[in-house]
Amino acid sequence: MSLTLRTISREQHLAYIQSLPAASHMQVPAWADVKAEWRSESLGWFDGKTGELVGAGLVLYRQLPKIKRYLAYLPEGPVINWFAPNLTDWLEPMLAHLKHQGAFSVKMGPPVIIRRWEATSIKAGIQNPDVKRLRDIEADFIEPRAFEVADKLRRMGWQQGEDGGAGFGDVQPRYVYQVPLANRSLEEVHKNFNQLWRRNIKKAEKAGVEVVQGGYQDLEEWQRLYEITAVRDHFRPRPLSYFQRMWTALNTEDPNRMRLYFARHNGVNLSAATMLIVGGHVWYSYGASDNIGREVRPSNAMQWRMLRDAYALGATVYDLRGISDSLDETDHLFGLIQFKVGTGGQAAEYLGEWDFPLNKLLHKALDIYMSRR
Repeated sequence: MSLTLRTISREQHLAYIQSLPAASHMQVPAWADVKAEWRSESLGWFDGKTGELVGAGLVLYRQLPKIKRYLAYLPEGPVINWFAPNLTDWLEPMLAHLKHQGAFSVKMGPPVIIRRWEATSIKAGIQNPDVKRLRDIEADFIEPRAFEVADKLRRMGWQQGEDGGAGFGDVQPRYVYQVPLANRSLEEVHKNFNQLWRRNIKKAEKAGVEVVQGGYQDLEEWQRLYEITAVRDHFRPRPLSYFQRMWTALNTEDPNRMRLYFARHNGVNLSAATMLIVGGHVWYSYGASDNIGREVRPSNAMQWRMLRDAYALGATVYDLRGISDSLDETDHLFGLIQFKVGTGGQAAEYLGEWDFPLNKLLHKALDIYMSRR
């Protein structure tokens, strides 16, 4: 297939995404409005013979301090046929275009899964003292074509750092936790939860925890819980304006793109979460909880409601987003994987993020600058 690449309108870009079973929420045109501090562009790949749009990518451009050169970033994209035999024909025109736009370096995150591990395998791994990381466990599923993609990228000059690439902005998780929903009944999904999860869902029900959906006007209450979480878990919270912008941008594009949930007990909100929807892929995006009321298990109740709602929407996967690959119980992120493994789903490893230095000197300067931050 001969391909041509050019800038496309947001309308064309959105129509293409809507024609697919799913795509990352970071590759919808409205994500550019969420990332307001970046300049953005929608790229389209066209079949040279038919003129049909066959791929799309959202590019975010971040200017380097003091000079008019940019880092071009395609988070969890571009949305192209990654297993095409002629991958070079897809990526070479993109690099040429981005260079012409003033990019000194390109970062992308191919939405390609290499391996998956079932919950049962991970649990066995946690109990094995010799196992320190997910990679130490034999995967239940391996995608051989993903290794071919990685080989092709290396031959083309794409690079990957030890941590999956140093970066600027939001470096996306390489390991995620997902609950597959396609061709399964809700009863099967519930049965696959571990005993603790099932017990906690029941406990919340008995205690009278109710899970409700909120709207834009409830984002201040979301922020209150989120900031409590940030203090407890030692991270820097995003400002309220970020979530307001996210809500407005995503739901203007599609009124069902972003949802907000609260789990409350006796009229008090104890936990909250945001949910994102693109086609058949549903993400649990951000979570927050108070320091009180944990004994009534609001988080388990809320996740079960969100999962049921995702199922009702016809989702094929409920994605709990990032996990660390460490299975060491002393690791501060271990609790996160333990919580997510309880849903009985699967850990998935993506190909990770890749960099292409169009100007090696500036790319090196960026790496040094980032390592000192």
